[in-house]
Amino acid sequence: MKHIILTGGGTAGHVTPNIALLPRLRAAGYTITYIGSASGIEKKLMEAQKIPYYGISSGKLRRYFDWKNFTDPFRVIKGFSEASSLMKKLKPDVVFSKGGFVAVPVVMAARRRHIPVICHESDLTPGLANKLSMPGATKVCCSFPETLPYLPKEKAVLTGCPIRRELMEGKRSAALTLTGFTLEKPVLMVMGGSLGAGAINQAVREALPDLLKHWQIVHLCGKGKLDNSLQHTKGYVQYEYIQKELPDLFALCDLVISRAGANAVCEFLKLQKPMLLIPLSARASRGDQILNARSFERQGFSMVLEEEELTRENLLQSVSELYRRREDYIRTMQACEQSDAVDTIFRLIEEAAG
Repeated sequence: MKHIILTGGGTAGHVTPNIALLPRLRAAGYTITYIGSASGIEKKLMEAQKIPYYGISSGKLRRYFDWKNFTDPFRVIKGFSEASSLMKKLKPDVVFSKGGFVAVPVVMAARRRHIPVICHESDLTPGLANKLSMPGATKVCCSFPETLPYLPKEKAVLTGCPIRRELMEGKRSAALTLTGFTLEKPVLMVMGGSLGAGAINQAVREALPDLLKHWQIVHLCGKGKLDNSLQHTKGYVQYEYIQKELPDLFALCDLVISRAGANAVCEFLKLQKPMLLIPLSARASRGDQILNARSFERQGFSMVLEEEELTRENLLQSVSELYRRREDYIRTMQACEQSDAVDTIFRLIEEAAG
């Protein structure tokens, strides 16, 4: 029986593609283990999947000044030592890394023990963690064709992003029961990623009285970001984070407002949900979400509203325009030829595991 170690963490986007691979790996008889950070979101998500989990020390490698830059390298070194011990103990045949800084010591430890590694980069340009991991990888998978020039030519494979099959199996009736919504108005879903998005939350809540004239709204606002004053607002429900019922909510919604994380936008594309993308600004990130959003805009899959332009008026206007043109966006997404990323990545894993 072959043994695979999955790794990746920091945000749900570094975990959900791993979850998408689980049914195929289980069907093939793989023993599956996960290595992540000691207390990151990946721990909770993978334990819910009944996967043996090992937490290691993890530090963040920042491009900006922070006092933690002086201490985190020692955490990375500790994480490498812990990962090396786990590789010796678990003896995996292959490692699949979804990125995030916790994955760096895992990939390095695998390379040291000559264990093949498959990496996956979701964003249009590789993040720092994956740049550090690439030298130790057998293959580097990506979601966007524009990413290929940034990857080692002999290792690069355009696979797309693994999408959980259960996302396509939601029931609209179950979502209506969950939310208490009716069929009288369309449904708008607002998502800020697993950590939430303060700017989006604020703009939506400022526009709420006008939005509710035409919409029912599902708002996934992030941990600790509920607004208790809105708890009993008719036609509006809010959740910090939702997992089990997410496929049902997708089945119910007509439009999506979201950040532009690569995994999320690929899910919307697969579900053929017209999307208004509000990427994380370049001031707060390396600009990867802006590139993702503009790529989808060029392909006719989405509208884009920059965070710097995010006002109540612009939000209302964009939502109205997106809904008016929704059929055009749906037709373009339907025409998109999407490969099955799960099948492609599984074949690479099989080849690497031998």
